[in-house]
Amino acid sequence: MKYVYANKGDRARAALRGILLWIFLVFWALLTIIPLVWVFLNSFKTSNDILLSSVAFPKSLDLQNYIKMSTYPDMNLITAFKNSMLICGGVVSGVLVCAGFAAFALGRFDNGFNKYINALLSGCMLIPAFSTLIPNFVLISSSPFRGTQWAVILPLIASNMSFSTLLLTGYVRSLPRELDEAAIIDGANMMQVFFRIIVPLSKPMLATVGTMTFIYTYNELLLSLVYLPTRDKQPVSVILSLVSNMYGTDYGAMMAAICLTILPVLLLYMLAQNQVIKGLTAGSVKG
Repeated sequence: MKYVYANKGDRARAALRGILLWIFLVFWALLTIIPLVWVFLNSFKTSNDILLSSVAFPKSLDLQNYIKMSTYPDMNLITAFKNSMLICGGVVSGVLVCAGFAAFALGRFDNGFNKYINALLSGCMLIPAFSTLIPNFVLISSSPFRGTQWAVILPLIASNMSFSTLLLTGYVRSLPRELDEAAIIDGANMMQVFFRIIVPLSKPMLATVGTMTFIYTYNELLLSLVYLPTRDKQPVSVILSLVSNMYGTDYGAMMAAICLTILPVLLLYMLAQNQVIKGLTAGSVKG
């Protein structure tokens, strides 16, 4: 769509705004990309080289820091990555299923209590996560999930439910109800409406919720430290904290650990970025 301006002054101001916006976006992108490049380049250096000049290019692409990370005692990165994927997969799946059904009920069926439920969900988001740590610990300690990844998965599903449900509910309400009515006239029941209409149309928002939940879960540290005492059950976030605590002077190894830690998040966003952008901009433009 081309915009028609009344005179040359309007066109000049629009061009200037476009140039300023482009400069701002380039500057913002550099603020995000330069630290990642800096960490990646320093992951190939020794600690002495980093201290001498952290901004210089490495002399060679030496993989010694990455090899060192795989040989540290009590720090099996492969096992830690498996644990992280297991925990993230369980949390994302649980949140999408539970929040999806809850959003369908709140967005499509108005029984007079929806506004109170929405207010309750909003209120739950105001509860600090640290205030639930001790009650959750007491419950988990007396449950069969103690010491397993489920001790982290279940609390994280609960902590992500409020925000995810509210986000999905708003999106489901924006979908035309005529689609439901047409499907019901054709003989579909409510479950078929949900799986064949609501879920396919909600893919952008589901991808957004799933990606945000994955990133939050992947970076979570406190619950894993409290509920998972053994190394063979702990995720990558715990291993990274151990590297910075036990080997704080080995800056090259720390950089390599950071690169390995952020790699899954970058890959996920690269694969799901189109759907995430659609979900974040959903409802901003009509038509």
